[in-house]
Amino acid sequence: MKFPLRPGSIVFVWATLFMVTSEVIAQVPISWKIRVSVAPEIRPAFLKGGRLLLHVTKQNEREPRNRSEITVGITPQQWDGSGSFVINTKDKNVRSIGLDKLPKKPSGTYSFQVVYKQNPDDGQENVPGNLYSTIDSMPFSAKANLNLTLKTQIPLATIVQHKFVKSVEIKSELLSAFSGKPRMLKAAILLPSGYFDNPDKTYPICYRAAGLNGRYTAVNGLMNNKEFTDWWFTKTAPQIIYVFLDSQGPYGDTYQVDSENNGPCGKALTEELIPEIERQVRYKPDSKLRFLTGNSTGGWVSLGLQIFYPDFFDGTWSYSPDPVDFEHYGLINIYEDESIFYNRYGYLQPGRRTIYGEPTFSMKDWIAGENLNSRTGTYLISGGQFGAYNAVFGPKASDGLPSLMFDPLTGKIDHNIAKQWEKYDLKKVLAKNWTTLGPKLQGKIWVWMGDMDGLYSNVATRFLQKFLEKTENPKSDAKLSFTAMAGHGQEWSDKAALTLIAERVAKKQTAARE
Repeated sequence: MKFPLRPGSIVFVWATLFMVTSEVIAQVPISWKIRVSVAPEIRPAFLKGGRLLLHVTKQNEREPRNRSEITVGITPQQWDGSGSFVINTKDKNVRSIGLDKLPKKPSGTYSFQVVYKQNPDDGQENVPGNLYSTIDSMPFSAKANLNLTLKTQIPLATIVQHKFVKSVEIKSELLSAFSGKPRMLKAAILLPSGYFDNPDKTYPICYRAAGLNGRYTAVNGLMNNKEFTDWWFTKTAPQIIYVFLDSQGPYGDTYQVDSENNGPCGKALTEELIPEIERQVRYKPDSKLRFLTGNSTGGWVSLGLQIFYPDFFDGTWSYSPDPVDFEHYGLINIYEDESIFYNRYGYLQPGRRTIYGEPTFSMKDWIAGENLNSRTGTYLISGGQFGAYNAVFGPKASDGLPSLMFDPLTGKIDHNIAKQWEKYDLKKVLAKNWTTLGPKLQGKIWVWMGDMDGLYSNVATRFLQKFLEKTENPKSDAKLSFTAMAGHGQEWSDKAALTLIAERVAKKQTAARE
């Protein structure tokens, strides 16, 4: 491979070549053989072609599948579940993370657990339909031999039973036609305290976009939060219908927008799911009180939906949105930089940091983890952040799967693919269409960001602010606020967002009466 010379380019090439080797081959003399079998009672649910993930941890307060220091992954070829499959860490097709971080002389008890990712409609790991084993523990051994049995299938999620909570599930004709099989749309609804006392009243409605891979079951968490429910079921709490959207997609989070790989998700949301929700809760679109909110991925989604559907939604409160400007995709310029792993000075590109600026996780580490989680051995179907980004923003490849914007082993950016991401670059969308979008977005954008965002997303938001401050005809009245030394989502809460929306509703209603 050839790279144009620039500051630190020798370091860049050396580090890239080293990374190609180190990601696939463990750097410590580990030789584990884990024999995996499928319990007879769940064998009928087994699907070929899934990804086996072995999780190993020294912690004992949680299941290894929920968090582990070591993960080993492989996609078994031709395994139908009737026999056993051996995960051999010496196999060239095995990927691993964490083995290279073992101490020189490991000791103590380690717990082992296997997950089999097989859900074709959800790229995540601990989701309905996937299988997992019981846990086995043993003193550390460089030549561990264990037998683990997949005994449990993760069940379908359920919504809390409560008078003020409704769930909606419909078949999407648009997404089903796109995928050639039935696809469902789901949402949960939390009704305001006065809803049943005023059967003829129409209420404002707010759609809550979830954080990465969030589900409509998030309503359960709020209903189990006594502090929230004690506030929500008072007469002084916001009288707003609160809807929890679901972001499930075959490659991870769909970001609720139309894409070549996930299908017409934005159209399905606005033309199928939302009309059905509003029919059930007697919302009147003519009231112009249809709002959005969300944090992190939900921050991007809520802002993106407001921009892509400026007449449909009446305002967004977006917290810590994912990068809204792909020239500042974290610290990466996808249109000009050579790699997402190393910056233009040849230094390892950080992916996360503390609020004090200390890098905690590199982009190389991040992608290595997603490569491991995907049945393709690349981040393509990882169900993680970059697998989702790639599917949402990029075109479809010739094999029918999403095209890769950057090489999974070297991080080298394909600028032809990156160029096609522009239609989701929110700053570019606004800049290109400000004459028509600007007037429609007046009074509708509110964004909060911590200036020490752990994912560096504040950089993109700062450049969006610079753009909006220079707009004319009209001059944007978007409200963007930054808190010094605040981290990712630090000021987000459902209560805070709903309170701000209630204040907006009160002002609109007062203005309408005057």
